Amino acid sequence: MTVNPSVAAPYALADRRPISITAKKVRVFDIVMKGLSLLAGGVTVCLTLSLLGYILAKGLPQVDWAFLSTVPSTLQKTYGILPNIINTVYMIVLTLVIATPLGIGAAIYLNEYAKKGKLTKAIEFTTEALAGIPSIIYGLFGTMFFCNMMGMGYSIIAGALTLTIMVLPTIIRTTQEALRTVPQGYREGAAGLGATKWHMIRTILLPCCMSGIVTSVILSVGRIVGESAALIFTAGIATNLPKNLLGHAANSGATLTVQLYQYAERGQNDVSFGIAAILVLIVLGINLLTRLTVRAKKQ
Repeated sequence: MTVNPSVAAPYALADRRPISITAKKVRVFDIVMKGLSLLAGGVTVCLTLSLLGYILAKGLPQVDWAFLSTVPSTLQKTYGILPNIINTVYMIVLTLVIATPLGIGAAIYLNEYAKKGKLTKAIEFTTEALAGIPSIIYGLFGTMFFCNMMGMGYSIIAGALTLTIMVLPTIIRTTQEALRTVPQGYREGAAGLGATKWHMIRTILLPCCMSGIVTSVILSVGRIVGESAALIFTAGIATNLPKNLLGHAANSGATLTVQLYQYAERGQNDVSFGIAAILVLIVLGINLLTRLTVRAKKQ
């Protein structure tokens, strides 16, 4: 007896299991790589938490009001860091006052005014290269140019100018990326309404990318707070309280990181851990502020 193929075909197809294009094939290699990735992530998290926990456990017991509000004195046997806190604030304020308008202005020029060509690409490449230069080289440059050639000597202003060169790449590149996120239609709409280019930048572009600019400034603060090598060569290691708030920028002054290095070099590890705990809390606060700013930008 012969069977008509046209009649037998539906039954043959019905016996087959449906093949799903979304079904995932379990592979041993994928499972192994996923396990290794989870292991690497877990080890990294454990190392980071253990490091932070060790620093805070060793340093926080050393931190009290006297530690934060007194001046280091060998005769009185005090290890206060008040002058270092003040010098750090001076360094942050002076650096941002100089670097922020320069960085934002350079980013606006490169993104909105400069013609896209070899010169613009060369400037952007140089900016990225500056971000990767070791800080000790900036310190040597600051010593030769600001301290010696410009006659500033060891001073906070010399350190601030050196740090300005260091944080400019961060501000420029981050601000450029923020400007590029603004839709092109905003620019075309403003031009169609007859607005000048500067009016469009001032009233539309900058408000739209303000969170990105704030993020670049916050990241720059983190770089300033954590810098020591460049400041030892330019700002010096003095720990005197300012007698004149305006004139103190011309004096030598050690920041928290520089003072931490000084105490560690002398073998005073308890005081070093106290300063380290304060710096860790400052950096954690800066990172938290950055995340909140980015989250507010997304919302």
